[in-house]
Amino acid sequence: MTWQDKLTINEHTYQYMNLNTIADDYQINLTTLPYSLRILLESIARNMGEDITKEDVRSLIHWQAEEPTGVIPFKVARIILQDFTGVPAVVDLAAMRDAVVALGGNAQEINPEIPVALVIDHSVQVDQYATQSAMAFNTEKEFERNKERYQFLKWAQSSFENFQVVPPETGIIHQVNLEALSEVILTEEKDGQTWLLPDTVQGTDSHTTMINGLGVLGWGVGGIEAEAALLGEASFFPTPEVIGVKFIGDLAPGATATDLVLKITETLRKENVVNKFVEFFGPSYAALNLADRATIANMAPEYGATCGFFPIDNETLRYLKTTGRSEEIIERVETYAKANGLFYDEENYPTYTKVIEVDLNTIEPALAGPKRPQDRVVLSHVAQEFKEGLTAPVGPKGFGLTSEEIDKTVDIAWDRQDKTLHTGDVMIAAITSCTNTSNPYVMLAAGLLARNAVEKGLRVPDYVKTSLAPGSKIVTSYLEKSGLMPFLDQLGFNLVGYGCTTCIGNSGPLAPEITEALEKEDILVASVLSGNRNFEGRVHPLTRANYLASPPLVVAYALAGNVGKDLTREPLGVDETGTAVYLEDIWPSKEEIENYMDTYLSPEAFRLAYADLFTANQRWNEIETTQSDCYSWDDVSTYIAHPPYFNQLTKELSEPEDLTNLHVLAKLGDSVTTDHISPAGNISLHSPAGKYLKEKGFSYSDFNSYGSRRGNHEIMMRGTFGNIRLQNQLTPETSGGVTRYIPTGEEMSIYDAAMKYQEAEIPSIILAGKDYGMGSSRDWAAKGAQLLGVKVVLAESFERIHRSNLVMMGLVPLEYLPGQTAETLGLTGEEAFEVHLPKEPKVGQLVEVIATKAGQEPIVFEARLRFDAPADIRYWKHQGILPMVIRKKFTEEAGAN
Repeated sequence: MTWQDKLTINEHTYQYMNLNTIADDYQINLTTLPYSLRILLESIARNMGEDITKEDVRSLIHWQAEEPTGVIPFKVARIILQDFTGVPAVVDLAAMRDAVVALGGNAQEINPEIPVALVIDHSVQVDQYATQSAMAFNTEKEFERNKERYQFLKWAQSSFENFQVVPPETGIIHQVNLEALSEVILTEEKDGQTWLLPDTVQGTDSHTTMINGLGVLGWGVGGIEAEAALLGEASFFPTPEVIGVKFIGDLAPGATATDLVLKITETLRKENVVNKFVEFFGPSYAALNLADRATIANMAPEYGATCGFFPIDNETLRYLKTTGRSEEIIERVETYAKANGLFYDEENYPTYTKVIEVDLNTIEPALAGPKRPQDRVVLSHVAQEFKEGLTAPVGPKGFGLTSEEIDKTVDIAWDRQDKTLHTGDVMIAAITSCTNTSNPYVMLAAGLLARNAVEKGLRVPDYVKTSLAPGSKIVTSYLEKSGLMPFLDQLGFNLVGYGCTTCIGNSGPLAPEITEALEKEDILVASVLSGNRNFEGRVHPLTRANYLASPPLVVAYALAGNVGKDLTREPLGVDETGTAVYLEDIWPSKEEIENYMDTYLSPEAFRLAYADLFTANQRWNEIETTQSDCYSWDDVSTYIAHPPYFNQLTKELSEPEDLTNLHVLAKLGDSVTTDHISPAGNISLHSPAGKYLKEKGFSYSDFNSYGSRRGNHEIMMRGTFGNIRLQNQLTPETSGGVTRYIPTGEEMSIYDAAMKYQEAEIPSIILAGKDYGMGSSRDWAAKGAQLLGVKVVLAESFERIHRSNLVMMGLVPLEYLPGQTAETLGLTGEEAFEVHLPKEPKVGQLVEVIATKAGQEPIVFEARLRFDAPADIRYWKHQGILPMVIRKKFTEEAGAN
């Protein structure tokens, strides 16, 4: 191949795909192509074969910024999983082995073909807090609750090739990926030669995008897509627009990377960057340290982009050195990136679809909320907007309450200093999540603010549940060495565990007395967390207003105790002399924070924090498991169960079924998230999943969460559409996972209705509004729908990952044409639907839909078929990508013979 070239580094000669040569061949100036697309171009050129051709190379090198065309066939270099989404992915792989054996094949046909790392970080819950023993207690409970899951993952670690597990108590997946796992430029042995290639990552967590801060292209995918990728399948997506974000100016004192990313999230949401790449550049690009870049890259799902990419530069190299990477890795990154056009060039900016300018000078302290991460509120406006939102109509910022709610109170039945709860009181103040705990600047700022508050004699009210769940052990290392940890402890921000806690809904229970008081009066209270998600019902069922904030502001709001207090004008409390103490009195200076960073962060500290990454946890090491090709399923397990996807699988394709007599299972509005469709939090006692567990003999205290039980389809299908905040327009007077069974008009749980439809052999359809499936890359939002009998989802628009998940489970995503909605068409949800899908559908074609209600004229309209690539059509024909992969294994075997 003429594009293959050689590069010698430290007397080692490597093969690589020369992008400059490709550009020369097509007479294109490589510097005009965005860096993120150069990485895709390298992957396409290096992986040409059955599904990837030279025409794909030609198409991408001729990328048209204003109106890109074509489809990208992308083979990723590496897969990363977290345990909530990783367990069901591994369950599927185990079930695929069984299916292959049942069809007469070899179980070893199912093995990861690229490196896979699973980081256990989503299972620790904040049961105990504000004590020195919290970490030990919570970790012990974690292992008790998740014993079956961990035994299963231990089996997978020993049975699958190319599969590693990072045990609990290590850190959050994205911070571990950023600080330890990624080498930025990889080596790969192929046909007796050693290749250099850019690290690229797909992960089963939306915030996989964080790795883009390191110059590594990556994004979140559904678990199903990740399974296909690790089995050697390419993923296909439309060639993206690339939006350039140009940084100018300098961050003002008092502003943090969190404040900057909330501004970027707000700005880019308004620009509608969904399904687009975002790439950062500009005069102030070098001024952003890598931790700040990672914070911004992490929030790409919140601003709607596929990724937010930061090209490799000297700051990347500095960070690699700071985090303890070897000199060999650092030299490899620098040499390759400079030789192959991937090193940031401040003299030659690429051509972008559109350029948006962000002036760092204009950034000011802010929060986001009370229900969505894109709803930024400047700090000085939070109190007023919260109070106005109480009586505003129900919506992203409104709660639709009466004016009496503003002054509502309820007494707590306990013998503590703070005995009364008020509207807006902060029940949960959590320093948590990958977004911010990976950033030493904001974490040290929180520690310094805590020190200053303690020295002023301030205290946190008794009703506030405080917690510190950092993204890796490096955080506790520099907080302890700097002497700041004791001050956080004194305010109740004791270490509760290393993992994604409050941000994923693992905030744990509130004190029983508080729960009783809140349920008695239904008072509207709040949480403040340093996370990236604050959708309704996610943080805790009883905190209806939830705000994202930087770690120092989390501490500040814990001290204030109420989000209705204006922290820019009102005191946080009083000192020992009774003098008012304001936020500005305890806010640390930029110079002091940077001095602490320079003093307490070192390569040695990072190396120590990540020493023996895969074997450091003794509890994990002691878990016993068997090594076998096929998993020995435990029929009584309520955590791990053999899924039914392959029960009727045959080697040959069958004809797709007609999409007729579809009844509406749920009619939903805009911004329905994957949290609404497949909640990850606690399992309610009276929910279908709760009733199932109760019938199995479990007490409520042992229910655990949906997230922890994702390896059991019986639980998850019962939890589908089970969020307590879901609003089904078929039952407008009732919130939660309920619907109306159309044939009889009865109101019942969505699960029960789905089972009745399946018994009557009636397929289902979901009607939805804009941004259907936004939020976490939750494959169960598609798997659960499929198991409930849903065949079609008709929406105004889809979130990228969820649309992909639906297709990969064999469901048909349809999109209303511009200007049309369920309302404009007069659809009530009481109709029976018929979708005229041809046997050989085309990408993006229009199809006829007929909706018929008894006694009325049929409503006939066209909708766009959201099969976005030829591969989507193949998945649909096979009724899912995993059956396709299994059949492909037998085809390959037959071809080899």
